[in-house]
Amino acid sequence: MNHFPLFADLRDRTAVVVGAGLVAERKITLLRAAGARVIVCAHAAHPQVLARAQAGEIELRLGEFDPALLDQAWLVVAATSDRAQNQQVADAAATRRLFCNVVDDPALSSVQVPAIVDRSPITIAIASGGAAPVIARRLRERIESMFDPALGALADLARRHRVRIRQARPHLRPRRDFYDWLLDGPVLGALRRGQPCQAEALLDQALATPNPPPKGKVLLVGAGPGDPGLLTLRGLRALNEADVILADRLVSPAVLALARRDAHVIDVGKAPGGPHATTQARIHALMVAHARQGRCVVRLKGGDPLVFGRGGEELQHLKRHGIAYEVVPGITAALACGAYAGIPLTHRNHAQSLTLATAQQQTGETVGSSCPDGADSRTQVYYMGVQRLPALRAQLLAAGHDPGLPCALVEHGSRPEQRTLHATLDTVVDAARRHAIQAPALLIVGATAALGMDLAWFGETLRTPSAHHPENIRPQAVA
Repeated sequence: MNHFPLFADLRDRTAVVVGAGLVAERKITLLRAAGARVIVCAHAAHPQVLARAQAGEIELRLGEFDPALLDQAWLVVAATSDRAQNQQVADAAATRRLFCNVVDDPALSSVQVPAIVDRSPITIAIASGGAAPVIARRLRERIESMFDPALGALADLARRHRVRIRQARPHLRPRRDFYDWLLDGPVLGALRRGQPCQAEALLDQALATPNPPPKGKVLLVGAGPGDPGLLTLRGLRALNEADVILADRLVSPAVLALARRDAHVIDVGKAPGGPHATTQARIHALMVAHARQGRCVVRLKGGDPLVFGRGGEELQHLKRHGIAYEVVPGITAALACGAYAGIPLTHRNHAQSLTLATAQQQTGETVGSSCPDGADSRTQVYYMGVQRLPALRAQLLAAGHDPGLPCALVEHGSRPEQRTLHATLDTVVDAARRHAIQAPALLIVGATAALGMDLAWFGETLRTPSAHHPENIRPQAVA
């Protein structure tokens, strides 16, 4: 974030505008709409600015800019066509520790004026830090079409009845549900039809209705592999419903940034090699405790919660304790890593089946799957395989797989730091050590892995000299 977003209360406070052309007039209009007392300084003024001065809307001072004029200002706008003059204004503002916007000159500005969607008292601002104001304006145009013009009247209605709403709905969850009803229900429709009295009556009726005690619930949500663009719409809504978020270690900061700002985020991630049983017991206890207090708990897991995420155990625990729950699927790492590495997990000529497995098996269990009739005509994907890669490779070879079978390790799949290492079953361990591949990383084994060398489109691609080029992979017979 290059700029801190801020909404300034300028009502009855002085703002100084240096310049009085059409560009300055647009800034004066915004400042006046915010209730500011505007002083304009310029050598000459556009007729529209003159008309404002004559109507008493602004104070116009014709002549040279006097830095002392800023002594009474809260905000300064430099809107002349003379950069030297704008520099002087910016310097004078900086000396007084005043924020200054220099129109169309980000280098001289200490504050930017955003593109605005006005649904007063709701205001939506879009800024590019001065880098691309045209893009900001285009985004404003799109957002304008998304928000009902009656939202301003609804927000004003909610403001006037805020104390009554808090008294009638003292608990946070029912109060949030009430505001959701205001936004989605008949009150907004009445305001849209220009019937404010009916809207008031509907609100009064709803507040007079007894409210049941809050009931907590747990939403088991898959956060996907890391790219926030892969979070589902239902997952995004869940993050904005949450009172409490229990987040795994593999949930990316970019996904967490989409959550409600006032949600209580608790890190319950399990470190590799750490006491998983103790940590899981704590997660179970936290889910039940917060839900019993009437809170909406989001149990946020990387990938999909029911694919090697112990989500099933957590659902069983909630069921035993009578806690309501929902499951919001996420894009599991196998699908995302394959797609972002350009590796099709199935292919008509190379792989007619797909196996998902975890390298972190219970003690004594075999990890690698057997190779039927010596044919490698399927794709195998192994989760959490970096630490046990040597043992996994040994078991796959012992199961009859060809040492030259293509492999790919996808590290930090779908994230900006993604790396994909192409090797063979025989060389993958040494190659992973040489390139310092770290968890989280996914191992893809099978002929389709080699296709990623041609089809890769995201992140860095690494390959060993022994890695098979896809042209040299013999197609398997199709049944």
